[in-house]
Amino acid sequence: MSDVRHVLVLPDREAAEEAAEALADRFAVHEEPRIVRDALAGEDDAEDAQWLVLLRDEEARLDPGHLNEFAAEWEGWREEP
Repeated sequence: MSDVRHVLVLPDREAAEEAAEALADRFAVHEEPRIVRDALAGEDDAEDAQWLVLLRDEEARLDPGHLNEFAAEWEGWREEP
């Protein structure tokens, strides 16, 4: 995926799937967020596995502060691009 502007890191796949859906609804994004497992986090069911929600924001319309608050609601965090 090119031009990724925001990465939300979530603790498990279920949280990532639910957050991606809520993210698309709340922020009216042009393209659905993608979900991927962090390749360095180990097995899918590992306690320390992390799931990434990747979101394109080519026009820089999304406020990083609002995305930080959103990620915190899902017990995750936003990585700087």
